[in-house]
Order: sequence, then structure tokens, then C-alpha cells
Amino acid sequence: MSAKFIEVAAAVLQKSDGTFLLAQRPPGKSYAGYWEFPGGKVEPEESAQQALARELHEELGIQVITAYPWLTREFTYPHATVRLRFFRVTHWQGEPSGRENQALRWQSPFDLTVSPMLPANIPILRALQLPMHYAISNVAELGIKEFLKRLQQALDSGLRLLQIREKTMPYLELKKIAQHIVNLAHAHHAQVLINQDVELAREIGADGVHLTSAQLMSTSTRSHFEHPGLAWCAASCHNETELLQANALGLDFVVLGPVLPTRSHTGVPHLGWPTFATLAAHSAIPVYALGGLRYDDLENAHRYGAHGVALRSQV
Repeated sequence: MSAKFIEVAAAVLQKSDGTFLLAQRPPGKSYAGYWEFPGGKVEPEESAQQALARELHEELGIQVITAYPWLTREFTYPHATVRLRFFRVTHWQGEPSGRENQALRWQSPFDLTVSPMLPANIPILRALQLPMHYAISNVAELGIKEFLKRLQQALDSGLRLLQIREKTMPYLELKKIAQHIVNLAHAHHAQVLINQDVELAREIGADGVHLTSAQLMSTSTRSHFEHPGLAWCAASCHNETELLQANALGLDFVVLGPVLPTRSHTGVPHLGWPTFATLAAHSAIPVYALGGLRYDDLENAHRYGAHGVALRSQV
């Protein structure tokens, strides 16, 4: 364990409705009164996941059943620099209670009612707004009519995040169909990102832009791709260098792959789950797994540290 950082395991206890648990630091501790995700310091010879289970039992009186690795963030306070390893805890035994006299509140990522938040925890709130599935359009393959039919079904079933990626479509045709997709998605409270074209995203009222790996590596600041109204900036990554760049730019999330062989890119090397897990473990921003995956691969993706799965052939 590095002497440079204080290693901390932090838990995002999350119910099936998406609400999560925050705890208020009690009097006598630094930052008393601030709200944070439960957890604590990793002791010598203890893994982060072991520390998580111990801390949640000591602080909340619960037994962890299912905990997935998620994000790793570093933050410098006046008194110390911490490395926080966040886990999403989806199943536990017992009812959480403040065993150290700390107040507890269940919160929604879209309607936070407590403050102030511990500074290192604030970016996690935005990451929690991202859904588990990220769809990628395939109009060129399916045809407009069939794609819109499938998209409508997906939106009715709960799809809430979509990327429009149609690299071979003529611009005017792309603009027309993209506007239709945005209108349809917004009617279902879903958000749409446009692949690489910031101006098109702005013109049609999309919610963000998704950078190609080439765009990602050729820019020095996220501000190049920011405009009023564009809430999200994401990127495609294929290796450690690109993932590090996305983190350095402070993007909102990335897709990383291909994880498995795909029919659309036969012969292209794929990462495999172990390599994906190694790369995702060091990311401070959510990582969607991409390539050769289906909806029912979500739980497996979570085991390897993915925020969720990105899917193209499924919509």
C-alpha cells in the first residue's frame, strides 16, 4: 500500500429504485456535519473489499452480500490525500442504522436533500445519474423504420441513454433522423448524445457529445466540446492511454472495448474481461463495457468494474 495515500473503501448502498444511502459525519470527527458515502480506512494487510465489509458492519450493522467494484478517485484534503475505492453494494443483510450516532438518509441522485457533501464525494452524485444501459444507434444496418420501431420498444422498456452514431449517413439525412430521435427520446425522459459533432448536437437540442478516440487524443481540454445545453461529454476508449486521457479531461463517462469478439469487427483484438477489469479499476469516471455484449451481460460486467454495458446490435 502506497504511503502517499490514505486508502479508503466507500460504499454506495443502492436500492432497486436507484436511491442510495448517505451518512452524516458525527461531532468530533473532521468535517463534522458533512454528508458522505459510508466506509472507512483500509487497514494494513486488508483488501479494499474486506475493509468495506468490516466498516459497514461496524458503522451500519449490516452484512454485505453483493458489492461490485466501481470507481477510484483521489482527493487532497488539508490534512491528507485519500484514494477512495467506491463499491456499489446492491444486496446486504440487516437494516442500516447509525451505530456511531451518525444520521442516515436515503437519497435520489436527481433530488439531493442533504448538505453539505464531503468534497471528495460530490462527483459520485453525477455518476449515479447515469443508467446501466447505453444504447448506440444502428440505423444504417436496420433501416429507419425498423430502428425507430426497436427504439420505441426500448424506450417503453426503460432505455434512458442513447448515442446517435451513423458515420456513413449523409449529413442532411442524419440531421433529420437525429432530430426525430431526440424528440422521441425526450418524450420518454431519455437523453441523447451525438457522436463527434458538437454543432449538430447543439442545433437539434441533444444532451451531449460522444467523442471518438481520435478526438479524445487530439484535445487538451474538455471545453473544446462544451456548449450551453450539452450536459454530457463522453468518449470511446480502447486502451489504457485513451482511458487516462478521458480521466485527465474530466469527461463524464467512457465506453471501453471491444471486451469480447464482435460480428461487426471480426479479427479485431479484444480486451477480454480480465484486462477490462484492470483498466476500469483505476478510473475515476464511469466505464461502460462495449463489444460482443447483450442486456443480460450486465451483472457480469458489474463484477469486472463496469458501470454498465453499451449496446449497438440490441437497438
